[in-house]
Amino acid sequence: MLREDLQKALKEAMLAKDAATTSAIRMIIAGQKEKDVEARGKGQEKATDAELMAMMQGMIKQRNDSIKMFIEGKRPELAEKEKAEIAVIEKFLPKQMSEAEAEAAIKAIIAETGAASMKDMGKVMGSLKAKYIGQMDMGKANAIIKGLLS
Repeated sequence: MLREDLQKALKEAMLAKDAATTSAIRMIIAGQKEKDVEARGKGQEKATDAELMAMMQGMIKQRNDSIKMFIEGKRPELAEKEKAEIAVIEKFLPKQMSEAEAEAAIKAIIAETGAASMKDMGKVMGSLKAKYIGQMDMGKANAIIKGLLS
């Protein structure tokens, strides 16, 4: 589904002569192809949608880091370009959970896995990534888990 959405959006952006959106979608597709090559190395036919969503989350994180550097370097035009790319990437990701929704989901996973201490954090993170990839910022989730398990 995600792959078809990307191809359709690329065609629409090209027809609309929207260079910024076309460029951002091509970047996502290039990352997708890279993930597919990795997956073939692991014996899969192609990368799963979950792996692609994780890749796009990583792209957003990279752009957020770049935005901070561009703002510090007094290059607001480059920061705006990065923000525009983030907006395009987010179109293909599921809606992000609010902090309250994320905390409720984490509490449910902790109960489900029987996690009781920080030793169980890996188990909780693994379950979260399997169920909520693309919907939750795993960095923020990490902080919430630490607060709940300590």
